[in-house]
Amino acid sequence: MPRVVVISPPFRSHATPLSVLGAALRDAGADVTLACAPAFTDLAERHGLEFAPLTVTRNANHGIAQRTAQADGEAERLREFLEATREGAVATLLTQARHRRADMLTDPDRILAQVRALDASTRPDWYLVDQLSYPVTLAMHCLRLPYATFCPGHPSYIPAGPDAFFGLPYAWPDTLRPHPHALARLRTATAVNDRAFTEVFRDVAGRQASEVPLPERAFALCSPHAVVFNYPELPWLPAAPAGPAAIYAGHCTLRSGAPGLDEFWRATVARLTSGGRPLVLIAFGTFLSARHDVLRTVTEAVLERTRASVVVAAGDRVEDLVRDPRLAAVPSDRLCVAEAVPQRELLARAAAMVHHGGNNSFTECLTAGVPMLVLPFSSDQFAIAHDLERAGLGVCLDPNTLEVESVGAAVGGLLAGATGVHEARRAEVLAAGPHFAAERLTRVMSGAPRAGAAAR
Repeated sequence: MPRVVVISPPFRSHATPLSVLGAALRDAGADVTLACAPAFTDLAERHGLEFAPLTVTRNANHGIAQRTAQADGEAERLREFLEATREGAVATLLTQARHRRADMLTDPDRILAQVRALDASTRPDWYLVDQLSYPVTLAMHCLRLPYATFCPGHPSYIPAGPDAFFGLPYAWPDTLRPHPHALARLRTATAVNDRAFTEVFRDVAGRQASEVPLPERAFALCSPHAVVFNYPELPWLPAAPAGPAAIYAGHCTLRSGAPGLDEFWRATVARLTSGGRPLVLIAFGTFLSARHDVLRTVTEAVLERTRASVVVAAGDRVEDLVRDPRLAAVPSDRLCVAEAVPQRELLARAAAMVHHGGNNSFTECLTAGVPMLVLPFSSDQFAIAHDLERAGLGVCLDPNTLEVESVGAAVGGLLAGATGVHEARRAEVLAAGPHFAAERLTRVMSGAPRAGAAAR
């Protein structure tokens, strides 16, 4: 039985799909340990995995980002990020580029020492490492440990060409194409980051492992054996890195053996869908739920311009919404506002979803066959919105220029649209999934030699 350690950063949106894939590896015959911050032991318990404490970044998100205790400076960076989203796509991506080094390569020497200690104590046959845990990937490289890379977002997160840069969307949705001058500024900033980050990687590698080849590009550094993409294999995607096996999981969503809606949510859904009303789910993830102005506009539009009922995941902005004069009088059989919602379970009952273009929301909608209105704010959300439009799976609008009329028309179109393309894509995605990825990954990694730290 192979022993595998799955390493995740302390973000719920990363640790959740990784733990699902870890459970699939366990089902494929592996002995699996989830290594993450102590706040995530519940995921290991839920999926029957061993747990090892390992914190790989000062930043964190345990469920609602603004309520998660942050290290010095991280709360201020979160505030700056949220303010930048109000200025638009390029301003947000430039802010993220400025924050990137502090966020993504914290204490590489300390983390390398922690990985070495973890390796000595657990002695796994190989690792599965989140691609955005850059100091962990660098530690794997320096310690010559066998590992596979898990790409939690859009596949272009691993730049595979000389003109591709992390933080520069490979493509844009039709409604959010930046001005050429703004795009040039972003390209310059991401290229500068690419060079600076690579210099840091090479400095650490030179000090820690002089016998190991220096990384050519930091953001492109990944497993030489296998890369698992938490994404469907769409024909127009940019090329995957040359060398490792490219495994497109399609989704990392638990599809069987999971509990359904609890009594509260069953009663809520029954109330909201009484009389045959369709249900629309609105959720912007754990960071962007702070944009309650956009949540309010979308909620108002769906309620005024369609006959649908609405469930809103509002994070710590519940009071802002329920006390808003435009929503306060909405009857309880049309609207439910909650801090957090069982999104995957609700999608089984939803007729449409409005989300921010996050990878988990995108792939969960695919597995449920639910059409989407995407309002991208940051990161890889613009690339995902482009793919959604090109695949005919929904529409995209600019979250900062929303009007009740445009949102109402978009959601109304989704509710009235044909379902054939969604069912076809759903079948393709469900044909893959975490167990498909785990089986392929196990075959590839069975031949990966272990030559590094704590070698047996």
